Amino acid sequence: MKECEIFSSLKVPCTSNVVVRLDGRNFSQLSRKLEFEKPYDPNFMRIMTESASLLFQEFNPKFMFIFSDEISLILGEIPFAGRVEKIDSVMASFLSGAFTSKIIGKDDFREKMKKTSPVSFDSRVIPLSSGGVVDYFQWRQMEAWRNCLNGYSYWKLREDHPKEDAMAMLHKKNSRQLHDLLFHKDIKLTEIPAWQRRGVGIYKKKFTVPGFNPMLKEKTVTHRRKTYVDWELPLFNDEFFRTHSFI
Repeated sequence: MKECEIFSSLKVPCTSNVVVRLDGRNFSQLSRKLEFEKPYDPNFMRIMTESASLLFQEFNPKFMFIFSDEISLILGEIPFAGRVEKIDSVMASFLSGAFTSKIIGKDDFREKMKKTSPVSFDSRVIPLSSGGVVDYFQWRQMEAWRNCLNGYSYWKLREDHPKEDAMAMLHKKNSRQLHDLLFHKDIKLTEIPAWQRRGVGIYKKKFTVPGFNPMLKEKTVTHRRKTYVDWELPLFNDEFFRTHSFI
């Protein structure tokens, strides 16, 4: 029966940069049942970053980007000999378990989680060129910005209008019109937290650690790389990815 496993030997191209994207399944329904704060719930985002950090520790990617219920990462060493089915299935199941363990550990959500369906994520593997990696993360960061703009616009309208009317009022409005709408609602987009506008990054960052050499009786400085959660990401460009050696 082994020959029936038609995709089990499918591997990522050996010369490509490999990005994996994981998405939460039915998280809009989960957010309603758990009564997340709208348009953004800081507790939910902390749970996402804590779960992503566990995934980062397990697979040691070069860079990880998080917004909403989505996580994208650039692999360093390719796990499971590059087998696509294995990468997809293990990463999705690992993140599902990590998220569940983190959220039931929060007093605000523990009891509510008993009334929800099991949490799950899907996963996909995306082989890219070096230039394609930058384009990809710029695309996802732009999607984070669109989510931010649309989310604030919708929930500000919901303060005065029912769901259907709010959706109708937003229909076909462009970015400039949404900016104007929020301006008249006293929302200054430049003052919205960076993690809501641009997402959150996780990567290894170099830190200096002071020490002391007792033999020479002198102060020393060593450099170590530690996992860093970046809540103040810049706009992505080629320089950002090359400076941090992500590509």
